[in-house]
Amino acid sequence: MLGLAGADPTAPHDAHRLQETPVPVRSRPDAPLPRPRGRSRRRRAVVAALAAASLAGLMSGPAHAGGDGGDGPVDPELRRGLQAIVDTPGGPPGAIAVLTTGGRSEVYRAGTSQLGTARPPGTTDHMRIASTAKAFSGSVALQLAERGALRLDDTLGRQLPRLPAAWHRVTLRQLLNHTSGLPDYTEAPTFIAELTADPRRRFDSRRLLDYVAGDPLRFEPGSAYRYSNSDNIAVALMAEAATGQRYEKLLAELVYRPLGLRDTSLPQGYRLPEPYLHGYAVEPPDAPEDVSTVLGASGVWASGGIVSTPRDLGAFIRGYAGGLGLGPEVRRQQLSFVEGSSEPAGPGRNRAGLAVFSYTTRCGTVYGHTGNFPGYTQFAAGTKDGKRSLTVSLTSQVNSSTNPRLLATLRELQEDFVCRLLDRRKPGTAR
Repeated sequence: MLGLAGADPTAPHDAHRLQETPVPVRSRPDAPLPRPRGRSRRRRAVVAALAAASLAGLMSGPAHAGGDGGDGPVDPELRRGLQAIVDTPGGPPGAIAVLTTGGRSEVYRAGTSQLGTARPPGTTDHMRIASTAKAFSGSVALQLAERGALRLDDTLGRQLPRLPAAWHRVTLRQLLNHTSGLPDYTEAPTFIAELTADPRRRFDSRRLLDYVAGDPLRFEPGSAYRYSNSDNIAVALMAEAATGQRYEKLLAELVYRPLGLRDTSLPQGYRLPEPYLHGYAVEPPDAPEDVSTVLGASGVWASGGIVSTPRDLGAFIRGYAGGLGLGPEVRRQQLSFVEGSSEPAGPGRNRAGLAVFSYTTRCGTVYGHTGNFPGYTQFAAGTKDGKRSLTVSLTSQVNSSTNPRLLATLRELQEDFVCRLLDRRKPGTAR
């Protein structure tokens, strides 16, 4: 998760608060925030809530459920389940789920891509993929390990000696499976204050860890699990140090191009390419508020700044879950798991591998990642053979703090979609 939403304060320590937030540098903001039709006071309240890790990003909206014609059979029970998520008080204005097997897709839609229009969510609509972007940084790092440019036992001290000496023994492997103990920069008071002051501020993505440079490790590296946005910032920096190339170029060469991802990018600003799924925040009983472009992406960077589409995200997760570019040894380590949940939790039992989570459901296991950001909630998973994928995208932020009941319902629905993906045809029934 990376969505400036707070983790549940009662949750175990593997949850983190501000999951996908932007960070600062001495640079001009993209532009002042426009006045949202006389609601600037409320907009400021939303931004402050984000920074305080307590954004309630759930909302209700009109529903127009249905599958894409010509994209394969659509399970009516799953269609009703997605519709129910949108119809739930405090639910998202829009949702789309895409199941792909052997080149054929089933597309399930509910609600609208933008309130005030009748346009349903589409497979080529852009969206913020939130912490699902962590899997992209994992793909870059693991492919570099496969090529010998990095080793999973490489340390921060070796690759990034400018970082605090107390962090030097942390390894790439520990960063990838969130056992590093690095403090989370998105929880730093200075970071939160600067975000609150200017949500669209252009931050120096490569200096994000400076916000916690004076903080000690949370625990001895390798001794515990705790989800941290700092981990994947450090992964990207290690990749840059090892290759002398910018992370954005590595993404293009190692991930986008091999998988044919034409609608995926890592922006620095707050704008989204057209068309896009509009993301919303809600403060019942007020109407949902569009927060799609309230926050810039430079402060989340490798931890959650990627913009993609349901179609591209499905193609990526098939490749990543299937071991894109990895030999047997690196693949074995990618799929070595420790106890730990993604954020928000995905369906079934969650365990943490190297920038990938296993989701063990009643119908079988899939591999992927979740994420949420103000206005968006994501789940992407694939099968180990890389032949099947599932993405579920909502246009509001759903987690254990914003709406735990809706999250529980969502996880059940995600599991039903997994069963459909794995050919267990009846949602809610084990084969």
